[in-house]
Amino acid sequence: MAAYGLLCLVVGLRSRARRGAMQSCTQAVDGTTPLLVAHASQTGTAEELAAQTVRALATAGVPATLQSFAQLEPSLLSSLSQALFIVSTYGEGDAPDVAAHFVASMDASLDLSRLHYGLLALGDRRYRSFCGFGRELDTWLQSHGARPLAPRIEVDGGDEASLQRWRHNLSHIAGTADLPDWQGAPFDSWTLRARRHLNPGSLGGAVYHIELASPHPACGWEAGDLLQLEVPADPGRPREYSIASLPTDGVVQLLVRLERHADGSHGLASGWLTQAAPEGAPVRARLRAHSHFRIGHNRGRDLILIGNGTGLAGLRSHLRQRAAQRDGATTRRHWLIFGERQAAHDVYYADELRQWQSDGLLTRLDLVYSRDGHTERYVQDRLRAESDRVRSWLDAGAAIYVCGSLQGMAAEVDAVLQQTLGAGLAELQRQGRYRRDVY
Repeated sequence: MAAYGLLCLVVGLRSRARRGAMQSCTQAVDGTTPLLVAHASQTGTAEELAAQTVRALATAGVPATLQSFAQLEPSLLSSLSQALFIVSTYGEGDAPDVAAHFVASMDASLDLSRLHYGLLALGDRRYRSFCGFGRELDTWLQSHGARPLAPRIEVDGGDEASLQRWRHNLSHIAGTADLPDWQGAPFDSWTLRARRHLNPGSLGGAVYHIELASPHPACGWEAGDLLQLEVPADPGRPREYSIASLPTDGVVQLLVRLERHADGSHGLASGWLTQAAPEGAPVRARLRAHSHFRIGHNRGRDLILIGNGTGLAGLRSHLRQRAAQRDGATTRRHWLIFGERQAAHDVYYADELRQWQSDGLLTRLDLVYSRDGHTERYVQDRLRAESDRVRSWLDAGAAIYVCGSLQGMAAEVDAVLQQTLGAGLAELQRQGRYRRDVY
């Protein structure tokens, strides 16, 4: 009994400590406003770093609150004295989708003279506009009177030295030199279990179905999440792939297109994964939660799923999830619009798609092939032709998920939706009913 009582006391103290730590993240004990840590993330990296920042500050006794740019109003910043911003850039200098409302709401007359801020900008120097949104945000803040606590820190890929400078700045804010070290989840040694060429004879690049097995028996993720993979020839620059499977499948399944350069060489990551690495080879990988492409509060909604090429992977995971959850009584409608080059070669998972049509999971399936000579050659053309049906589904509460190439498909789909819905598209985005996993 004495031992049991001691155990209860320890558990109780630990629970109280955890509650205290959580309270310190959101509420200052002296009534002052907690420090705002705002993140704008496309695939989850900025969100993860922001959460780690809040936890580190809380450990040092600095109250902080975590907020996505999706809910952040520029006018709020005029009332704050301190804030930290962690923002990514995707495409050629674009803001993440979650920051669309913030960018559209920037007020030229806003007075931010009270605000002192820190800014961590995430980017990739392989793109022309490195850290484009981070730099744009920094310029906007200073033009409205805000003052940086330290110079903007820019991160190229997963540059550890830049992240270490960010942690050093946090130590100054917290007034301590011993903030706990924090890093992302480690890469594990996975196994390349299987590889299958899906489109032999296609005019497009070769596409492979890849299966990777985790070293851990229970390896959980959700539909919409990503797998990060380390390439032996390019350490420090992990590649991200949309997951096409579910945890119940026992393996992570990917769709990978072999990239070919003008000189005939292969892409470092796709060439290694689809050609060089033998089956059974170890692969350094880790899972990444992608909250902005998960089903989230759209769980009870009809879905319009739009994609092209290997973007079918992220859409397939959502369809497989819906198929697993069907109970025969409450079913939702699903409309898949998918584009590739040739119907004779580029129909991935054809048997599965036909089965979903047959059993009613897929209410509508539109397959569009750009090299088969049809009038509607691309996904965006089919979407434009079906604009009335799109509005009807959305009026009934549907959500839109887009997965695939940013240049071409995703940009054109966005333009068609702008033409079809006008200001309604921004409202869908604000509600989390328009979500994209584009690359």
